[in-house]
Amino acid sequence: MPEITTHRRLDQPLLGRTRFEVDPEWFSRLSERIARFLGTGRFLAVQTVLVAVWIALNLVAWSGQWDPYPFILLNLAFSTQAAYAAPLILLAQNRQDDRDRVSLEEDRARAERTKADTEYLARELASLRIAVGEVATRDYLRGELEKLCDRLGAPPAPERVKGGRRGGG
Repeated sequence: MPEITTHRRLDQPLLGRTRFEVDPEWFSRLSERIARFLGTGRFLAVQTVLVAVWIALNLVAWSGQWDPYPFILLNLAFSTQAAYAAPLILLAQNRQDDRDRVSLEEDRARAERTKADTEYLARELASLRIAVGEVATRDYLRGELEKLCDRLGAPPAPERVKGGRRGGG
C-alpha cells in the first residue's frame, strides 16, 4: 500500500490554490450606484430628516450635547460627504461617457452598413430598371408584328376572345 505523504514539495505549485481576484469594474459600479442614490429625492428626504433630528437633539437636550450650536461636527460631516460625493459622481459620469462612446461607435458602424446596403440596393434597382427597359414586352411585340404584317400585306392576327383563346374555341 502506498504511503500518503503530508508534506508538500516546495519546487511545485499547489494545485487548486485559490487566487484572490478583484473585478476591476467593481468600484466603478459601486460609485455609479452611490451617485445614482445621491441624486434621488429619497436621499434628500432622509438627509433632511437626519439633519433636523441632529439639530433638534443638540438644541433641546441639555445633557449630552455632542455638537453644540455652531454645529461644527455637522459641518464636518457635510464636508466629508461632499468630498466623497464629487469624485464618485465624476467616476459615474466617466463610466457613462465610456458607455456612450461605445454606443456611438456601434451606431456609426450600423449607419455605415445601412448606407452601404442602401447604395447596393439602389444600384441593383437601377440595373433591374435598365434590364427591364431592354426586355421586349407583349405590347411592344404585338406592335412590331402589326408593323411587319402591314409591310408584308398579310391580314392582321385574329382578335383574342374571353379566356385568351383565338377563334371559336
